Amino acid sequence: MKTKLLIECITFLMVALLSGCTTLQGALTENINNRQVEYVLVKHDTGTVVFENGLGGEINWWEKVFPEISKDITAFAYNRPGYGKSDPASTPRDGTHIVNELRSLLRSKDLNPPYVLVGHSLGGLYMQLFARRYPDEVTALILVDSTHPAQLKGKGSPENWPTWFRFVFGVATSSVERDEMNAINTTGENVLSLPSFIGKPVIVLSASQPMKEKSELADDANEKRKDLARLYPGSKQIWVDSGHGIPLEKPESVISAIREVLPLKPQKP
Repeated sequence: MKTKLLIECITFLMVALLSGCTTLQGALTENINNRQVEYVLVKHDTGTVVFENGLGGEINWWEKVFPEISKDITAFAYNRPGYGKSDPASTPRDGTHIVNELRSLLRSKDLNPPYVLVGHSLGGLYMQLFARRYPDEVTALILVDSTHPAQLKGKGSPENWPTWFRFVFGVATSSVERDEMNAINTTGENVLSLPSFIGKPVIVLSASQPMKEKSELADDANEKRKDLARLYPGSKQIWVDSGHGIPLEKPESVISAIREVLPLKPQKP
């Protein structure tokens, strides 16, 4: 297997090891709860679509999706602590802390639930936890080639990664990214310990191009791609002709999924 394809299989849960320095138009950096936070917010008299980035990803990953959605829908994207211009946090980088920090951030910007949650890659795992833990605060869940709760278990365990790739990952990622990576199993176990998010729209956008690859690691990642929809009875799985970077490669699929669960009812005062 070519090196590029091997990396695609191994890094199913990653957006990228290195992010560009660009950001979304309209992004601001503000001191919120004694910490600098980089975010972009466009408000309308509607509910809110919340975007969550993947591992290593910053808000520029939504640059082909956010502008279209924010034309007539309240939309919020941000950089988690330690990404972009957002200050690091001293709290653990597991999903429970990240979700609680996000909820606090949303309320600080007067963005009240319910929300449409859109998460790519590892961001999808965080949004799964959000939706399961706080189902009354969520209108719909859209998972964009999301990390499976058991992504790093079984054959997908990092101990099965090639030695050279473990080395590259270690030197090419930030301490925040490594901390998030190390907490994935804890986050996934927390997700699976809670009742599934049912009775409301769940759209699972899955990348179809990696399905063509064959190896133990690729097969495991692709089985977990297929299995993700099973975790959400009544969900709709859509196979997108794309690699893992669906928001940049096939942004129209994300836009269409969000539009499918809209229009949202205006928020109550």
